[in-house]
Amino acid sequence: MPSEIWVLVTANAVIALGYGVVAPVLPQYARNFGVSIAAATFVITAFALMRLCAAPISGVLVQKLGERRIYLTGLVIVAVSTGACAFAQTYWQLLVFRSLGGFGSAMFTVSSLGLMIRISPPDARGRVAGLFSSAFLIGSVGGPVLGSLTVGLGLHAPFAIYGVALLVAVGVVFVRLRHSSLAAPEVQTEPAITVRVALRNRAYRAALFSNFATGWSAFGLRIALVPLFVVEVLGRGASMAGLALATFAIGNVSVVILSGRLSDRVGRRLLLIGGLTVSAISTVLVGFTTSLPLFLVAAYITGAATGMFISPQQAAVADIIGSKARGGTAVATFQMMSDFGAILGSLAVGQIAEHLSFGSAFVISGVILAVAAVIWVFAPETRARNSTEHTTARPLGPDTGGEVP
Repeated sequence: MPSEIWVLVTANAVIALGYGVVAPVLPQYARNFGVSIAAATFVITAFALMRLCAAPISGVLVQKLGERRIYLTGLVIVAVSTGACAFAQTYWQLLVFRSLGGFGSAMFTVSSLGLMIRISPPDARGRVAGLFSSAFLIGSVGGPVLGSLTVGLGLHAPFAIYGVALLVAVGVVFVRLRHSSLAAPEVQTEPAITVRVALRNRAYRAALFSNFATGWSAFGLRIALVPLFVVEVLGRGASMAGLALATFAIGNVSVVILSGRLSDRVGRRLLLIGGLTVSAISTVLVGFTTSLPLFLVAAYITGAATGMFISPQQAAVADIIGSKARGGTAVATFQMMSDFGAILGSLAVGQIAEHLSFGSAFVISGVILAVAAVIWVFAPETRARNSTEHTTARPLGPDTGGEVP
């Protein structure tokens, strides 16, 4: 496997680790400026909204300037804006800095997936996607633990530490990828794959909806509703809510690399259908558990099911776009669906739980996952059947040369 992959995997872990360090203290830090709880939490929402709005721009920039440049530029923006948060004098300064961080986050998220597609060997795209996903997950789980160790340094410290760590990551990535032919922006032997072209592919359309379902369930539902469910329905403390989220993540990490490897052997579609189906069923069951042990078992199964389809989903997009052309806007659109699902899901499940019930919110989320599974039933397989990468799923891609039937 190319050494460039390990560089990016390590950088991804550092990014996620740092985000996990600052995320728990951010609302409290904002409250120090004398604002309401709603204003404090809006700092987090502003970051997500900016990511969503900046994704199309990031895709266009990747298309024109290449993945490596946009990746490094995005990291620098996040590093500087996060470090600046430590020196914010007003709430509005903090809001502006975090919004800029969201813009930079969109840049490196879109470009990192583009880099993954470019440098991954065709027969190992599932494994690479698994490594990328696990790096983010491990960082996300370890970040809050590391953040708890920095509490004694003050609320400013996590932002300064994260900013410096990102600048170090930028330097390492720049040096290691500077002379890489795999990641060079000049390497473009085929016309770019635009969103319009990619949308002709049924597998790409299926990936868009399944990524929306991922954002809704894995980020919107779990982050917004699971902690409240643990406290208000199961009658447990806030610490148990953290354990519940950790259980989801542990289930994810335990499966994601294995599913990526398996998808390189048996294909993406089977694992996507199976993972989405199990995730749909277990998500519904989570909403009707009445004891903490049963809840944790269902949470682990749901996390593992999500890990089952995350890597094949990213690998399928890599198969569709191919490694010989830039697909910045197509990648950005894929990423936007997850962000859109997370934002819409976090808003919707709260309203559903308040006006109907917690169980209804979990059922509706399960239905969305089930619909994604059904859509993949009618989508073609994307994994190449041989080394020439000719596949029934991607006759439109640059690695094949045919037309969509």
